[in-house]
Parts: sequence; structure tokens; C-alpha cells
Amino acid sequence: MRYKTRQSSYQWLFSQRLLFLSVLISLSGCISPMALNRAVIAYDEAITDSVSQQLLVNIVRAHYRQPVHFTGVSNIAATYTFVANAGAAPALGGLAGATLMPVFGGSLAESPTISIVPIEGEEFTKRLLTPFPQSKLTLLLRQHFDVDMLLRMMAQEVRMIHPEQYGVHRNDPSDKNGYEMFRRVVLHFSAIQDHNQLYVEPLLLKHAWKIPSNSIAPDSFQSLQKEFIVHYHAEDDSYTLRKQIPGPVMITNYDPDTLPEAEREELNERARDWDVSDIAFDIRAGHYGGEWPMSGVFRLRSFHSILGFLGKSLGYEKGYHVEKDARTPPILNNENPDQTMEFVVSSLPSPDVDFSIRWKERYYAVNTIGPHARWNRDGFQLLFLLFQMTVTDLPRIGVPSITIAK
Repeated sequence: MRYKTRQSSYQWLFSQRLLFLSVLISLSGCISPMALNRAVIAYDEAITDSVSQQLLVNIVRAHYRQPVHFTGVSNIAATYTFVANAGAAPALGGLAGATLMPVFGGSLAESPTISIVPIEGEEFTKRLLTPFPQSKLTLLLRQHFDVDMLLRMMAQEVRMIHPEQYGVHRNDPSDKNGYEMFRRVVLHFSAIQDHNQLYVEPLLLKHAWKIPSNSIAPDSFQSLQKEFIVHYHAEDDSYTLRKQIPGPVMITNYDPDTLPEAEREELNERARDWDVSDIAFDIRAGHYGGEWPMSGVFRLRSFHSILGFLGKSLGYEKGYHVEKDARTPPILNNENPDQTMEFVVSSLPSPDVDFSIRWKERYYAVNTIGPHARWNRDGFQLLFLLFQMTVTDLPRIGVPSITIAK
């Protein structure tokens, strides 16, 4: 009888330990993804905050005419070690050998390695000093970003080629006449966009070639049909080859496909002299916003120039109010802030802003309070996106980098 009792006690202890071990293993399995999720979110927040603060501090550097500099995180390698242990011990205050209490524990060790690469040399030139191509602006316009905000931040000037307003008008508050004309032009675009009448489309150009049939080899005829629309003319035994070729992207207040072929060719010929960082526009009478017809090009800035432009607003070259032209239709919500992005400068950190940086005993932040809080937040988000749009593949080897291991 005593033997059976002792045997059953051992079986009970074995089953209890097995239960404790299974519980511990399941707990460690739950802890692993939870810890990993927290780490991923933490790294994401840290990198986003780092880029945001670098953007703000470089605007301040540009204001003080200090060198602009960025670093990028090229690689994060984190190793996680999960350790679990389990056991049993006599209960304190109980009868010896009668009751066992579980003892289990676990630990988590994290060993991240973060590689930080400075943006310099050829990469600095490509990312920060090269003007934005028109494709970047059109990508954002097609996603319905505010055209007023985009052009105020990205364009350094507008070149009007319409006879009534011919000239170059700079987006610079120190150039009063040029700045006010620039602002009125982009406000006109904003009013057209508010009514969904702003088009950002490439000109589709149709080219045709007529060639005799004996100049086309039979084996190449099939490949021609893949690239061209082919028409045969029996009267003179010839073929006409037609092909649609996308031309320059233009901002218009009408559908460019509705233009006659001759007018599309005329616009294309005019665009041949424009740079890849220029984006053309053509606002015509007879369409929404056509009370003020205009044509010309916007010349886009580099990211370095954008930082310099925003840095000037921290000094005496702030933007100021410019009223829309009398021919411009009403603007939705009457949103026309004086500055492209407004900043707060104080001797103490402000609790009302999203974040701030410290520079020479003063605190700088984007103004996220007041009537233009949403505009300023959207402007800083746009700045963040523009910086990300300049990203090339960060080098991982062969460059000087900082590696931080915990």
C-alpha cells in the first residue's frame, strides 16, 4: 500500500513538472513575438524621429548659414535570446515532502547593431544638390497633394511666356514683385485644383512614317506590328506606320487629349528647350480658370535649396500675405497662409508643439498651434516625403560609417 502511494506521488510530481514546463514554454512563445513587435515599433519610431529632427535642425543650420548634413541608417541587425527555466521546491511553512511549489523564470537579451552612414560625396550631390525632376512633382500632384503647397516649397521661380506677363518671377520674399506674381499664379492653380479641373498629363504625340512595302522584310513585319499601327495602301504599294509617343508632362485646365494634333506638336516643340527640372503649364480661355490665361514653366529647386528657403523664414525674409488675382476663382476654405511653413522660436521648450530641437540655447519647432496648424503639419510631412524621394540605396560596405552595438 505504501509503495502504491509513493508511486502515485511520483506520478503526480512528474505531471506537475510537465505542466509547469509546458506553461513556461507557452509563455516564452508568447513573449517572443510580443518583444519583437515592441522592438520593431521602437526602431521605427526612433528612425522617424531621427529624420524629422535632422530635417528641422538642418533648416536651422541653413538659417545660420552653417553646413547642411544628414546621416542615414543603412542597416539594423538585432539578435534576441530567450531563456526559460523551470523547477519545483518545497512550499514554505508546509509539511516536508508533502507539497511542492513551481519555480520558473525567463529572460530576454537584445543585441542590436545599427549602421549609420553619412550622406556625402556623390550621394550628397545627387540627393541634396540636384534639382527635383518634374516626375517627382507630377507623382505628388496625381495623388492630390495641394498644388499651392507643392509649388511654394518646390519651385524656385515661374517663367511666364504668355505675352501679357512675360518674364521670370522668383519665389523669394526679398523680390517683392516677382514673389507676389509667383504667389498669385500658384493661387490660381489652387483654385482650379479645388474644383477638380487641374490636369497633370503627358502630351500624347502621334508620329507617322510612310515607307514602300519592298523595304520591309517579311520576317520583320510581325515585330513592326508590335510597336506600330500598320496600314497598307494598295494604290502605291506602301505602308504607313503610326505610333503614339508620350511627350512632356504639362499642367493644364483642360484635357490635353482634346487638342488637335497640330497644337500638341506646337506645345511639344516649345517644350524641347525645357530642362528635366522644368514643368510646363498652359491655362487656356474657355475652360475653368480661363479668365486668366497663362503659359510658361516652373523651375524646380533642389532639396538643399528648399532647406535654405525655409531657413530664411526664421529671419527677416519671411513670407507675407498676397491676395489672389481678381480673375482667380474662389479658393476652397480660403486657405492662403502667409508662410510656406511657420516656425516657433523660444528660449524654453513649448509643450504645445509636436517636437522641437535645441540650437544655441534656443528651441525651434514647427508651429502646430493656431489657425494654420494643419497646413504646417502637412508642409512638414511633405518635406519628409521629399527627403525620402531623394533616397538612393544607402551603401553598406566600403564607406565610412558608424556602427553602434548595444
